[in-house]
Amino acid sequence: MSGLTFAPDEAEIERRVEALLFAAAGPLTAAEIARRLPEGADAGRAIAALRTRYEGRGVELACVADRWAFRTAADLGFLMTEEREEPRRLSRAALETLAIIAYHQPVTRAEIESVRGVSLSRGTLDLLLEMGFVRLRGRRRSPGRPVTYATADRFLEQFGLASLSDLPGVAEMKAAGLLDLSLPTGFELPDPSRGADDEDPIEEGEAPEFAQDFVGD
Repeated sequence: MSGLTFAPDEAEIERRVEALLFAAAGPLTAAEIARRLPEGADAGRAIAALRTRYEGRGVELACVADRWAFRTAADLGFLMTEEREEPRRLSRAALETLAIIAYHQPVTRAEIESVRGVSLSRGTLDLLLEMGFVRLRGRRRSPGRPVTYATADRFLEQFGLASLSDLPGVAEMKAAGLLDLSLPTGFELPDPSRGADDEDPIEEGEAPEFAQDFVGD
């Protein structure tokens, strides 16, 4: 009896096909599966049996472009979705605007444009407000009552500052290549109380009048 070999039964062929599909780096054709089975094994029948057995389970045997592979059931795809917060990068214009607000606050849109030397797009301030780096500080007691902007607590948290007095000086900023703007003579670090005498506070729930504040964008 030695030397005789016995072909695996259908259940064993099914097990082998299941193992091949599970371990394969990518989908397999029926021919590729058959080449790895004993001679005479019916790969097609084993595939059909597996497809029936896995129907309605968490993973199913699917055929795509004549290739077979186990796939997560379509109705369970939501379990594989990873929700994560992607960090948003600030553009150069946004960084310059944030720096101007930090060092000149409270400051109006027109004053920001004056320092930058170019007009400020609506989206730049919108983004800084949305990300919580900037807040509405008040309204100037001047014609048009323009909105003034100041940094918010998240700005201090993001840059590891205990208070605005911890902002690096102009010399430090320029030495680090972080500030190349033309700053006015007599520039000094911001004082949170500055401007309190010539502006009114923003009332709770009030939003900037973008139609007025962003004319010309």
